[in-house]
Amino acid sequence: MQKYLAELVGTFILVWIGPGAGVVAGMMGMNGLSDILAIALAFGIAVAMAIYVFGHISGAHINPAVTIALALRGRFPWKDVPAYIIFQLVGAVLASLVFIACAGPPTCTKFGLGATTVNQAAGITLPMGILAEAVGTFFLMITIMGVAVDGRAPKGWAGWIIGMAVAGIIITLGPLTGASINPARTFGPYVGNSLLGGACPWQQFLAVYCLGPVLGASVAAFVYDFIAKPEG
Repeated sequence: MQKYLAELVGTFILVWIGPGAGVVAGMMGMNGLSDILAIALAFGIAVAMAIYVFGHISGAHINPAVTIALALRGRFPWKDVPAYIIFQLVGAVLASLVFIACAGPPTCTKFGLGATTVNQAAGITLPMGILAEAVGTFFLMITIMGVAVDGRAPKGWAGWIIGMAVAGIIITLGPLTGASINPARTFGPYVGNSLLGGACPWQQFLAVYCLGPVLGASVAAFVYDFIAKPEG
């Protein structure tokens, strides 16, 4: 239960700070590159916080795609996968609801609670979105494998490097799909928006924000093990 609660609180941190930064950027009228940089930095800080606080307790997956990919490689017990994912999703929903309580219903109706959606106005289709999320999550997972999973990795750097990887991915992927690279990150705001009338295209959630990240993370785990043959 300690591990499960660590995943819940870690995902809460991620979803409260990251999508919350998107809402705040909208409130302040930020747009363009400054908007993306601010949100990317917020996500990077949130990921680093969760890893340094909870990494030694649960591994700080805070991402169902990471949990599944590690299990596929035999680096995480399948018996814990359902509970990890459930607690990650609960943490994401709680974060979204608490943020609504802090900032009010306009966070959903006006700013979409920082939810990720495919940028169809820019010509991004669902297949393009799936590929984009898969590539972004591939980068995230291969970083996790190299600096956190591999026993040869330098100690103490995982939180910082993984957080910066997330920030870099968001800067490039954000204008395409919102750069979820994490089904829980999208699930929480979608539930909040469902309750108060914000944007929540669930068909995108299943195809783009579940399938894409799980595929990308799984391929990355196999590729890293093939290339590096890591220890531990």
